[in-house]
Amino acid sequence: MSEPARDPRMQSLINQLWPGAVRTVKVTGFDGADVLVQLVGPEGEEPEIGRIPRHEASMRRMEHPSELFEVGQEIDAEEIGRWRDGQLHLSARACEIPALRSFLLSLEGGKVIAGTVSEVHNFGVFVHVDGEPDGLCTGFIRVPDLAWGWIDHPSDVVEAGQRITAEVIIAETRSGQVTLSLKALQEDPLTRFADQVGRVLTRPIIKIVPFGVFVQLAPNVVGFLHLSELTDEPVETPDQLVDEGEPITVRVDEVDLQRHRVRLGAAGGAGRI
Repeated sequence: MSEPARDPRMQSLINQLWPGAVRTVKVTGFDGADVLVQLVGPEGEEPEIGRIPRHEASMRRMEHPSELFEVGQEIDAEEIGRWRDGQLHLSARACEIPALRSFLLSLEGGKVIAGTVSEVHNFGVFVHVDGEPDGLCTGFIRVPDLAWGWIDHPSDVVEAGQRITAEVIIAETRSGQVTLSLKALQEDPLTRFADQVGRVLTRPIIKIVPFGVFVQLAPNVVGFLHLSELTDEPVETPDQLVDEGEPITVRVDEVDLQRHRVRLGAAGGAGRI
């Protein structure tokens, strides 16, 4: 089951990362570390001028793009967009490995794929996606896309060598990577919690941060109580008032399904219980 409608801001970012059209261009020179190009078109037409920014030149390490390209060379590059001056910007790295590009273009958003966990880090999980070109690791799962519930570390959910099934969020030809989601294939627990607005609950605090506390409301459902709801007295941090693991009585003020968050208010007075 797919997750609810995505945050419009996130969807806007994803839309900017979808692959653009591929154009054949000729290298005409260098501007600092950028590659200057002109589009190869029909004879007699004035060729359009474009630019390949240094970070879009190649996936390989280099000191300067002149190590990889020479004036007069024709290459394929993906359109990125037009900058303020109207000049076309392109990405050569998006077309650098044809087999990789072909593989990524086959992975549409929403497609369910299988793979094997390669590495688990505190910032996310790398995955060998079935069918990817040999020698590459194309899959990545961000921490927020691992599970609906609260986790301390990605290793709470997966481990290296584990076979997984995930949903494609987006395949990026410019990064050579496909962003995946495990939780998109699971029911959003907030859909069954949405009718709890207005209820008063006593539940444990699972995390204290400088501006408030997170409260475990139900399995895989966590709500946030702002510091201002804890007390009217001036305090620097919530841990002056409460401890992790202790129960607190809260009121469910809002369940936001789109942003997947629960806003809590104080109930029965502020402060310790």
